[in-house]
Amino acid sequence: MTFSTVRDGYFNPPPETRSLRRTEPLTRMEFADGHLGWLVTGYSAARAVLADARFSARGELKHPPVPRAATLDEAPAAPPGMFIQHDDPEHQRYRKLLVGQFTVRRMRLLTEWIEKITAERLDEMERLGSPADLFEHFALPIPSLVICELLGVPYADRASFQHHTHVWSSFGESTEDVTAAFLELGAYLGGLVRLKRTEPADDILSGLITADPDLTDEELTSIAFLLLVAGHETTANQLALGTFALLEHPEQLAALRADPSLIEGAVEESLRFLSIVHHGPTRAALEDVEIEGTLIKEGEVVMVSLAAANRDPERFPDPESFDVTRRAAGHLGFGHGIHQCLGQQLARIELRVGFTALLERFPRLRLACPPEEIRLRHDMQVYGVYALPVAW
Repeated sequence: MTFSTVRDGYFNPPPETRSLRRTEPLTRMEFADGHLGWLVTGYSAARAVLADARFSARGELKHPPVPRAATLDEAPAAPPGMFIQHDDPEHQRYRKLLVGQFTVRRMRLLTEWIEKITAERLDEMERLGSPADLFEHFALPIPSLVICELLGVPYADRASFQHHTHVWSSFGESTEDVTAAFLELGAYLGGLVRLKRTEPADDILSGLITADPDLTDEELTSIAFLLLVAGHETTANQLALGTFALLEHPEQLAALRADPSLIEGAVEESLRFLSIVHHGPTRAALEDVEIEGTLIKEGEVVMVSLAAANRDPERFPDPESFDVTRRAAGHLGFGHGIHQCLGQQLARIELRVGFTALLERFPRLRLACPPEEIRLRHDMQVYGVYALPVAW
């Protein structure tokens, strides 16, 4: 089979992956370049692959799951600092440095700041009046402001980096456009790195330079690229799509309004149920590996469908239901293993604060258009909505 990014309805994984999960937790898959590999749809098989050091994350060993333009000068191996495409010990070196930047003090200050900017965005929505686009005026600005604060990026530059990120993340853009976006974003972040060397501030890039002065500009630019792209695209779409899911499940929305203490579980259930990364991590077998009775041969590439694995009934009872009272801990929304998302706690804070404040401010929040009119991001690396018109 080939892999599809077209969801079933608004929130469910593609029908093909859902049916496969019920019959074959691992199945043969044809990658976009014609190579045969494996698709993992079962929860236990997904965890086994992602936790096994015999599977490599190195970019030069993998194949693209879906057609997508590459950059014109794309190197066979990931550049230094592009740690999600490195194995240990290189990966661990970068990750350890980054984990050291997410200090208790920084997270406490960020939480207070997120609460402040969330209130400001809601004030702006009220000023604009009902109806309004929740994605444009709420879901996208909050994580964009946060990542700008973390990296020391001027918020005035957000339109430029949001555009370049969108082009780079799209499945439908040309090679020339993807290349231009990649190079322009890299040039911008490279200039930011050089600025931080001469004018350090209280941000992650300055902290990394202080922690390891031997980090090169190329390494720091790659790290900044990953943090910038992952730091706002994913959370913005999780906020918007999560709100859409709540509005389309009024009984769950009512339960959360009646008992705001459910917010922690509601965030985890949103992450499980929506699983916004279309095609999950891909890994290449460094040797023959047997996973749940299936032999994966050396050199074969495996793609994990996090969306399908998060709907596995052997792990989550009644997995097709969206239930804010569910104990969804252990979901794979942030991945698993050594490459599990290192910004997950920050994302949880943004989602918890965002959902809570939104529902408190607008007790009559509702969609401002029929749900079938909402444009969904089937054509992007991260699933979500292009706009979410709401009224109150």
